[in-house]
Amino acid sequence: MRTLTLCLGFIGATLPGAAIAQTWPAKPVRLIVPFPPGGINDVIGRGIGQRLSEHWGQPVLVDNRGGAGSVIGTELVAKSPPDGYTLLLISAAHAINVTLQRKLPYDSIRDFAPVAYIGWSPFVLVVHPSLPARTVQELVALARTRPDQIAYSSSGTGTSVHLMGEMLSTGTGMKVLHVPYKGIAPALTDLIAGQVQFSFASPLTSSPHVKSGRLRALAVTSPQRARTVQDLPTIAESGVPGYRALAWYGLLAPGATPPALIERLGADVARTLKLADLHERLTSQGVEIVAGGPAVLVDHLKSEIEVWGKAVRLANVKAE
Repeated sequence: MRTLTLCLGFIGATLPGAAIAQTWPAKPVRLIVPFPPGGINDVIGRGIGQRLSEHWGQPVLVDNRGGAGSVIGTELVAKSPPDGYTLLLISAAHAINVTLQRKLPYDSIRDFAPVAYIGWSPFVLVVHPSLPARTVQELVALARTRPDQIAYSSSGTGTSVHLMGEMLSTGTGMKVLHVPYKGIAPALTDLIAGQVQFSFASPLTSSPHVKSGRLRALAVTSPQRARTVQDLPTIAESGVPGYRALAWYGLLAPGATPPALIERLGADVARTLKLADLHERLTSQGVEIVAGGPAVLVDHLKSEIEVWGKAVRLANVKAE
């Protein structure tokens, strides 16, 4: 009798979620992008949103809620009804903030339901051509002979680009200066002008400057070589074992969203990412598409929290 009661209880608990998944969506879906318009996160959100809108027959409204290193938009989703009508596009910032931010207004794992791991892209370690270094090993050797004389630029303190430099420093023992900027554009502008000596940029952003000779690309930050820049080795294979730093993208829903609805969402996103035009659009932006489901995303997120958390602690970085 007890077993029958438990089974009936389980069925009763899952039926509402299954019913919701069958009738959903009955109104527009809001996709929160916790960054300003125009960046890669916005491009990905709008590309996926457009195709999901066509598939669902309901508008997907991309809502840019930038600020506080993605915390503002993320908190909004954490406190939204778990009905599938509010989704969140996340990036590496979601993992970094776990350690960087002292008091987050949400739990980065428990307050969200993983929907899909969209994909990842590498950053490229680029140097000013005046620097006599053509490999990572040569950069490290040069920096060791000039402690605190070689500077790198980042998009701000506590950002992924800042932490990439810290990871390279702690992994090699070299001592370099960090120069934070308010965004990657001014950070690259000063690198091209020779005000700093190296930085990290996306393949899409750095490629024109590398081709013109204004920058020199040494390696990629990903643990494996990227299709977009196949000719570049990884930093890990260039003498810094274990080095790994990715830009990546995923989708979350509020934590109590019914499992049946999460399954539906994950399947629809995976289907969308396989569409030829969206696939081409994202890969042209340097994204290596994964199209992984909820389990893949949560495993990846936990791994990223560990990787970035270690970098934050070693560098003793504090949020500004």
